[in-house]
Amino acid sequence: MSLVDRILSRFRPKAEAEVSSANIRRGDGVWQALTGGSKGAPSESEAMAVTAVYACVSLIAGAIGALPMMIYRRAPDGDLTPDMGHAHWWILNEEFCPRWTAAAGWSFLTASKLLHGDAFAEILRSPRDGSVVGLVPLLPQRVRVIATPDGSRLVYEIQPDPTIEVRSPEVARVRVLDQDDVLHVPGFGFNGLRGMSALRNALRSSGRLAINAQEFSKNFLANSARPDFALQAAGNLTPEQFDHLQAMLEARRSPENAGREMILEGGLTIKELTMPLEEMQLLETRRFQVEEVCRAFNVPPFMIGHTDKTSSWGSGVEAMGAGFVRYTLRDHLNAFHNEINRKFYRRPNLVAEFDTAELERGDFKSMFEGVRIGLGRAGEPPILTVEEARRMLRLPRRMEGTLPAAPPPADNAGGQQ
Repeated sequence: MSLVDRILSRFRPKAEAEVSSANIRRGDGVWQALTGGSKGAPSESEAMAVTAVYACVSLIAGAIGALPMMIYRRAPDGDLTPDMGHAHWWILNEEFCPRWTAAAGWSFLTASKLLHGDAFAEILRSPRDGSVVGLVPLLPQRVRVIATPDGSRLVYEIQPDPTIEVRSPEVARVRVLDQDDVLHVPGFGFNGLRGMSALRNALRSSGRLAINAQEFSKNFLANSARPDFALQAAGNLTPEQFDHLQAMLEARRSPENAGREMILEGGLTIKELTMPLEEMQLLETRRFQVEEVCRAFNVPPFMIGHTDKTSSWGSGVEAMGAGFVRYTLRDHLNAFHNEINRKFYRRPNLVAEFDTAELERGDFKSMFEGVRIGLGRAGEPPILTVEEARRMLRLPRRMEGTLPAAPPPADNAGGQQ
């Protein structure tokens, strides 16, 4: 029996006996994900109900999901050549597996990393030669990471998929996978098992405060913004009078009746109420929470529509795109690159990388000015060939290797007749 088999045999019987096919224990990670969880750290559904959290996560996940992943062959001198015909290109760019498109898969994995601290996907391998044939994203709440007794490797206990209602015995059982069969991309604070969850750390207080401020705003406005008056009676009202008055006030509170006049009878008088909204600073609190959430995800507030303050990234789209890639996306992209290359290839002559050129691409004039400089202008030595320049611009390659010659200047010596 191999070392991996001995490791798996140690954990598999206990794991498979812990959870039955139909039981999701109240309070466990899956239950919290599906029901909203408990108070304290916000659940994923609660956090994503805050527009700032939703905007930050969808911005980063959507950007990564839209990036093409290139597969390169590395020459001994370090030169990288794209391999568009590699079998993994289809998996990484079009379809993880029949149930998941690549774009949806990358977005899901990125959101899992952002919110839960870890992204997990099962690596499907061919039984014939062990080559990678697909990826299946996993809810982080379904995965328990276990270190081997000597601490040199990891194994993963995978709970049944709660999104599958009718489960076959194979789907219903708890599985234990070796680390070579799991794509595990941890986030910041990785301790050898898991990364730090933004829901339980960075968003534990600020996220809960944003949720409470949003709920208060909703209830505040649902009550016609505020009770601006009270009705005072000279004596005690009978239950029938009180119920009649309460029904009249409830009818007036509806949006279609707001602002209509009231007719008072029976000695009722109006006492105006004042509420110092400036002291509540509700809007200021919500603005500050947007900045807090953006700080947790390392997203500049202006990129999610919070434009109270100017950006130090420059005013052009080129500067914003380059800054977003450099300061926000690079950490996530590098983590995905590193895990894919070590689990898919494990050799230096093949590498997979996201292509960020589209996000960092400048405006049309700047692009062609850069190409002009690269090809050599005003007698300067060129650093690009025409084929390389056309590839940078994503234009068809010209086999002859030269651009068509410029037409000769018109001969106007004779003038017009």
